[in-house]
Amino acid sequence: MRRFCRFLLAALVVLAAGCARREQPVDRGIREQVLHRGIGHDLASLDPQLATQASDYSVLSALLEGLVAEDPVDLHPVPGVAERWEVSPDQLTYTFTLRANARWSNGDPVTAADFVRSWQRVLNPALGADNANLLYVIQGAEAFHQGQAPFSQVGLAAPDARTLRVTLEHPAPYFLSLLNHPVWFPVHLPTIERFGSVTARDNPWSRPGNFVGNGPFNLVSWHAGQEIVVAKSATYWDAAAVRLNGIHFHTIDSVDAEERAFRAGQLHLTESLPPDKVATYRRTAPQFLRIDPLLGTYFYRLNVTKPFLNDVRVRRALALAVDREAIVTKILHGGQQPARAFTPPGTAGYVAQTALPCDFAGARRLLAEAGFPGGRGLPPFELLFNTSETHRVIAEAIQEMWHRELGVDVRLVNQELKSTLEARRLGHFEILRSVWTGDYVDPSSFLDIWRSDSGNNYTGWSSPRYDSLLFEAERTTDPARRETLFQEAEALLLEDAPLIPIYHYTHVFLCHPAVKGWNPTLLDHHPYKHVWLE
Repeated sequence: MRRFCRFLLAALVVLAAGCARREQPVDRGIREQVLHRGIGHDLASLDPQLATQASDYSVLSALLEGLVAEDPVDLHPVPGVAERWEVSPDQLTYTFTLRANARWSNGDPVTAADFVRSWQRVLNPALGADNANLLYVIQGAEAFHQGQAPFSQVGLAAPDARTLRVTLEHPAPYFLSLLNHPVWFPVHLPTIERFGSVTARDNPWSRPGNFVGNGPFNLVSWHAGQEIVVAKSATYWDAAAVRLNGIHFHTIDSVDAEERAFRAGQLHLTESLPPDKVATYRRTAPQFLRIDPLLGTYFYRLNVTKPFLNDVRVRRALALAVDREAIVTKILHGGQQPARAFTPPGTAGYVAQTALPCDFAGARRLLAEAGFPGGRGLPPFELLFNTSETHRVIAEAIQEMWHRELGVDVRLVNQELKSTLEARRLGHFEILRSVWTGDYVDPSSFLDIWRSDSGNNYTGWSSPRYDSLLFEAERTTDPARRETLFQEAEALLLEDAPLIPIYHYTHVFLCHPAVKGWNPTLLDHHPYKHVWLE
């Protein structure tokens, strides 16, 4: 009997342990200082010089550090790999002094030559870096990238291992902030060369086991379509200030699935929140809901090289026949603003002087002038978007508007993100769902992507007049004149309509109260060395 009682007691203990709630990743993460963050779609690459998505920065900023870093509250430039810098009186030459203790994750010192060679790789046309034009601010960079001058004429010099001199083509007050775009991050060239050509887009150097970085975290694993795991780096120059021991970046395509993962205790942070859940969280769990400012625009690209879309009247008709107010108020519910221009209002004080209205009657007139009254004679267009419940709902709403008001038929096509990025790069689309978030807080960050030489244009549209307006704007020192030139350029852009702006973003997401140091920032940048859990 006594033996039976002991057996029963042991069984009850086991049963009680089995019934106890298993420790969730969120709770374990708080205890172990491991952040679980949703980032939406999987990344196409961890090569910073090929990164094109805003989400790429979410991971790359943990693995790599540029010359300057960002203040966690307002993102103003602070020392990174460079411990200090000097600017010449004419604002054209920046001299950076690198830290003596800056190290790559394999122990090699980070040198000025690493930056020079990294930027030479970006500007090598064989790499096909979409963001190479961001380096055109450097003297001679555009000429080298276009094959018109040797690299020796580019305004870069490394007189010694810790001194880097950068000479600009023209004064750029945003230059230091621009250095936080991933395309400016240094890469470890000996590692890239060990695995193949430095200009091969499929070079496997950025895979787990191969990756060498210089940031506060090291790459541990990457399970495609699931998660990317990084761990605190012992070689980072400021490792003592890093409080997180690791980060798990969860790649979840579905916004609904991501919200469920948050409720299940699997995530501290989501990338987004289904619009139909915003009101519920406002009412029942406001402690989790975050709606932060975000400098970005949701829009559609129009491929002007395609039949019918090469007619500006057809493009303008499509742009005018979008009820942006209805999309913001009836679908999104997150404080977004209707986009009647491309550049978000108030970007460094700039406001576009041209507004794109919702004008169904005007759209019908334009379509009739183009020879397609009531849409007759127009074949169906394809609208391509990467898989997302929100993208689909917006696409269906605009599809209905165009059919009801213009008689235009649109076929919705959704693909996973990597496929849409490839279609974008190759021009294999007619209308493409797109997003642009600022790389720095200045209207040029938005308007520059429509230049003829921009690697981010993708529409086939170009305008010498537009290019000349931006060229002059970048070189004038008169702020009022600069704003006027930007306004003229944007008016031209909206008139030619290679794009359809839809709304200006806010960042609507879920955040566990244990996450500290996650400040609202216009660029949605959050330096991980200043983030912790408690």
